[in-house]
Amino acid sequence: MDNLPLILLVFLLAGLAKGIIGLGLPTISIGLLALVMPPAEAASLLLLPSLATNVMQCAGPALRPLLLRLWPMLAALVPGCFAGIGLLTAGGPAALGLLGAALVAYAAWGLVSPPLLLPKRAERLSALPVGLLGGVITGATGVFVMPVVPWLGALGLARDALVQALGLAFLAATVALGLALAWAGAVTPATSLGSLLALPPALLGMAIGTRLRGRIAAALFRRLFFLALLGIGAQLAWRAVS
Repeated sequence: MDNLPLILLVFLLAGLAKGIIGLGLPTISIGLLALVMPPAEAASLLLLPSLATNVMQCAGPALRPLLLRLWPMLAALVPGCFAGIGLLTAGGPAALGLLGAALVAYAAWGLVSPPLLLPKRAERLSALPVGLLGGVITGATGVFVMPVVPWLGALGLARDALVQALGLAFLAATVALGLALAWAGAVTPATSLGSLLALPPALLGMAIGTRLRGRIAAALFRRLFFLALLGIGAQLAWRAVS
């Protein structure tokens, strides 16, 4: 695999970000890898690292109540992902442009971080549409953040419960993406091996990031993270139209 050193470095950095702020593995890994390979191949490589790190993140005492509260949104990710997967596997400028736009939108939201709070009725009514749209975007780009992450942030969850809910949503989206990629024939022996080899650096990066979480300014790291995503997304979008 020609890009193996780059793949290992990217997943080390992505795991580090996830350990520090609880997210960032799919966005960093796909955003950087899509600069040198088709987005569908990059999405296939992240499956095992994303599964493993999100199983670790979603474990905890709030798992059962979170599942009972979030299951409509989580279930809707699956059909949405299958609906969007054709755009990702088709490749070409459209896939790059959508990925770039998704990263730019996510980065803009992260930098602004508007204070949102959904009332219970709005939460129930929006769960299915948010899950479906999130699934379509996941299938089309391989990035599972919009609009699920802002929606979870607007539910008024305590910090630890929010981190756990993010892990649960990312885990469900990873499973949905893996099933859709396999259905589309995009999971190959080569990408499966690459995904397996990417697992140790992702776990190592997450462990280091978790240890560093209390020693660095998380707010500053978060801002730098979203600025980097903004630059990566803009570069991908520019390549799609140039």
